[in-house]
Amino acid sequence: MRAFWASLDRRWRRSDVGMPPLRWQACLFVTINAVILSMLLFDAPIGASEAPAPVKHLGELLTGFGDSAWLIYTSILLFFQGRAGYKLLKTARSKAQALYVSWIGAYLFATVVFSGLLANLLKRAIGRARPDHFHDYGMFSFAPFSGHSAFESFPSGHATTVGAFFAAFALLFPRYRVAFIACAIWLGMTRVMVGAHYPSDVIAGLAFGGWFSLLAAIVFARCGLLFKLAPDGWPLSKRLFPDIEKPGAL
Repeated sequence: MRAFWASLDRRWRRSDVGMPPLRWQACLFVTINAVILSMLLFDAPIGASEAPAPVKHLGELLTGFGDSAWLIYTSILLFFQGRAGYKLLKTARSKAQALYVSWIGAYLFATVVFSGLLANLLKRAIGRARPDHFHDYGMFSFAPFSGHSAFESFPSGHATTVGAFFAAFALLFPRYRVAFIACAIWLGMTRVMVGAHYPSDVIAGLAFGGWFSLLAAIVFARCGLLFKLAPDGWPLSKRLFPDIEKPGAL
C-alpha cells in the first residue's frame, strides 16, 4: 500500500498540468436558482400531499439504488480485483486492462464515499425538516445539528450518491451520457416519490454529487489516471487502446 501512495505522489509531482479554470460561478448560480425555484414552486405541494400509491410503489422499488453501501463494496471489489489481475496476468494488454479496472474502482470509491460524507455533514449542519413533518414544521424549518434524522433533508444523501455515480460514468463513457443523466434524474426523484425528500433536496444532491465527480476526475487527470484534460479544462476519458491508423491512411 505504501508503494501505491508513493506512485500517486510521483504522478502528481511530475505533472505540469494545472487545475483548469472551470466556470464554477455560473454553474453555482444556475444550481442555486434551480433549488430556490423548486422550493417556491414544488416543495409545498409535495409536502402537503402524498404521491399516488403506484408512484410510491415504483419509488420504493428503485430508491435502494442510491444506498451507497453496495456501490462502495463494488468499487472496492473492482479495485482489488484489478490489482490482483495486474499481478497475476501475463500479457501486457491484460495487465493494462486489469490496471484500468482497478483505477475505475478507485475513482468510483472516491466519488461515492467522499461526496456522501460531505453531503451527510451538510444536511446535519443545515437541519431541514423532512416532508413527512411538513404539517408540523413547514418546509422552511431548520434545526442544525439536532441529531435527529427528521431534520436531515437538505441535500438528499441518496441523490448525492446517484449524482456522483452516474456523473462518474458519464465522464468515463461519454457516448452514453444522456442515458446516464436520465437514470440519475429518475433514481434521484424516487426520494420524492417515497416522501423522504423535497424536489429541491434532490436537485441539490444531484448537483453536488455530479460536481464532486467532475472535480475528482480533474484530480485523476492531474495524476494521469483514467482522464486527460482538454484545452478548456474539461476531463476527457482516456481510451485504453487507441485505434492505430493503418499505414498509408490519410
